[in-house]
Amino acid sequence: MLLGPTRKMPPSASAMDFFQLFVPDNVLKNMVVQTNMYAKKFQERFGSDGAWVEVTLTEMKAFLGYMISTSISHCESVLSIWSSGFYSNRSLALVMSQARFEKILKYFHVVAFRSSQTTHGLYKVQPFLDSLQNGFDSAFRPSQTQVLHEPLIDEDPVFIATCTERELRKRKKRKFSLWVRQCSSTGFIIQIYVHLKEGGDPDGLDALKNKPQLHSMVARSLCRNAAGKNYIIFTGPSITSLTLFEEFEKQGIYCCGLLSSRKSDCTGLPLSMLANPASPPVRGQHRIRMKGNMSLICWYNKGHFRFLTNAYSPVQQGVIIKRKSVEIPCPLAVEAFAAHLSYICKYDDKYSKYFISHKPNKTWQQVFWFAISIAINNAYILYKMSDAYHVKRYSRAQFGERLVRELLGLEDASPTH
Repeated sequence: MLLGPTRKMPPSASAMDFFQLFVPDNVLKNMVVQTNMYAKKFQERFGSDGAWVEVTLTEMKAFLGYMISTSISHCESVLSIWSSGFYSNRSLALVMSQARFEKILKYFHVVAFRSSQTTHGLYKVQPFLDSLQNGFDSAFRPSQTQVLHEPLIDEDPVFIATCTERELRKRKKRKFSLWVRQCSSTGFIIQIYVHLKEGGDPDGLDALKNKPQLHSMVARSLCRNAAGKNYIIFTGPSITSLTLFEEFEKQGIYCCGLLSSRKSDCTGLPLSMLANPASPPVRGQHRIRMKGNMSLICWYNKGHFRFLTNAYSPVQQGVIIKRKSVEIPCPLAVEAFAAHLSYICKYDDKYSKYFISHKPNKTWQQVFWFAISIAINNAYILYKMSDAYHVKRYSRAQFGERLVRELLGLEDASPTH
């Protein structure tokens, strides 16, 4: 099975063409319909808004473009575009008035009304997440090796360092955690899972105070489409557990995870392997215990590191290369884990800078803008793997700028040359 994009994009393909693999016009048209429905209902309930006229598809694209521009400028307030300050942008500001933008922002909805059957706390954004997932599934074939983790989506450290204590107190704590299954060869995010930290949830996750149990449920959800494909999944200590790995093995999913006696569910593992010996061994030494295909590896390198795996033979040797070309022997599972996790860390460092900076108060909107940010990062990965990249060779920032201008109609989204 070939890794990468499932369809060949022409060399003339624009940033918008790649973005619309995940957020096509029919999804945007639905946002137009839902926003107009919500505005109508809102005014029926709270009184007429004389300044409101129904939003159009062109305006909805421009609205998204303005929001996405904050991922490039790293400016918290999207309204700065119309200001006279550092983040002002006259060419963008001329497309739509600030008053019109604020009206669309006031009424913007993906799902205007709760259906009678809905109990899900994310009902206002779930249909969008589902369509995004379908787009990810149909546009990309991931590599065999993948990582389950929480990507870096926390506050911009520069902003945190410069804002006042009062501003920090005003900011609401995020009410959800975002988990992903990510291709460790390209960084493409294959699957998203959003867990609400409070409020009703049909999966009953909020009733689970036991963290390892919660993380196992997150892992099962992220891997629900992975069965029978011989994928190798790398996991952090919060997900790694013998029970989960054995369950996945029956589904044809193989695992390699870092184990922690403090954070992991260690049920069924030999206590002798979880305790540190009285005197530290030599760097690079390891002990192994096996049960069927499962290996528990305890490896020493200025500290004890434990790994649980059924994806690599414990007798296969690898090597960790440190600075100054010092080679430390280790089992292959340890080398593989370190290599794939370091790639994901580099990806996070590079791409988490391009998350939309706008911070709404409503949880569903926070989830929506994070999902849009992930879609743009995925679109850029497909762009880099396409013939179109060899034409212009846009950086991630240039790709974002181009997408903003195309959404605002300032650039032709489908150039013929």
